[in-house]
Amino acid sequence: MNLSKSWILLSVTVFYLVSVVLAGRDFYKILGITRSASTNQIKKAYRSQAKELHPDKNKDDPDASQKFQDLGAAYEVLSDPDKRELYDKCGEECLKKDGMMNNADPFASFFGDFGFHFGGGNENSHETPKGANIIMDVFVTLEDLYSGTFVEITRNKPVIKTAKGTRKCNCRQEMVTRNLGPGRFQMMQQTVCDECPNVKLVNEERTLEMEVEAGMVDGQETKFTAEGEPHLDGDPGDLILKIKTLPHPVFERKEDDLYTNVTLSLQDALVGFSLELKHLDGHAVSISRDKVTWPGARIRKKGEGMPNYENNNLHGTLYITFDVDFPKNEMSEQDKEDIKRILNQSSNNKIYNGLGGF
Repeated sequence: MNLSKSWILLSVTVFYLVSVVLAGRDFYKILGITRSASTNQIKKAYRSQAKELHPDKNKDDPDASQKFQDLGAAYEVLSDPDKRELYDKCGEECLKKDGMMNNADPFASFFGDFGFHFGGGNENSHETPKGANIIMDVFVTLEDLYSGTFVEITRNKPVIKTAKGTRKCNCRQEMVTRNLGPGRFQMMQQTVCDECPNVKLVNEERTLEMEVEAGMVDGQETKFTAEGEPHLDGDPGDLILKIKTLPHPVFERKEDDLYTNVTLSLQDALVGFSLELKHLDGHAVSISRDKVTWPGARIRKKGEGMPNYENNNLHGTLYITFDVDFPKNEMSEQDKEDIKRILNQSSNNKIYNGLGGF
């Protein structure tokens, strides 16, 4: 009886180990996400880990290249709904059998180059001609910059395709010596070209996705390598997208701080008030005072500003300046006397140079 139980236990263990091997890599574990993760969560996880696990940043780790490849494979599968569905059913082996794994590195081509030039190479070390860069502003809201988002960009890109015939290419100026007779010669510049297969430009619709990270600032650039203007004899230029913040009706941003104004009634300014301010991500910021609030008074709410780009756990300060809406209606003589009695203030008609700081 005990032998039978041991045999069953051994069989179950072997079956489990074989299943794990056949299933392949655990892509959810590699990305550090749950099986219910959304597409945006998958993108954020890949984007974050790709910067940290790049082999050129981990030269002392002999497994760095394999980890980076695993990360790319995990993103390739889980970011594609069809591949993800098949992977969830029967693992990586099913994808390989169906030819759905290409092991491409989506980091640079999909998210763009965020300025991480790994390897320390010199970009100008070769003389290959390059097409013009395209620089565009991407208009985003403060809400986008507070929480982070993805912006999909569709553009018609001229792409080089092969065509019939040949063409002159790689033309250059070279010095040529011409013999004019005994002891006489002439040196002159001459245009020399190579013979290359003919090409043509065909417009193709390309869809790129740019990640707007929480805390990014105006002018910050995201570069998509080789997505700029083509060059018939060289490499395409780059597409450079620059962050541009749209005006906001409530908040003004200065670095990591936010500024806003609140208009109070004269009554609230005198006796106190309590209100809630809706923030950029929808959470409420409570504001209350039980003292007199004068026009131009300002309060600070630490930690309620914009997230810091380098460390999203740090936030700037929210500055709230108060305006007072004075009543426009006429007051009776009795009302005037009552106000004078309540305030009990003497006249203070001070005249001074406010612009000069006096």
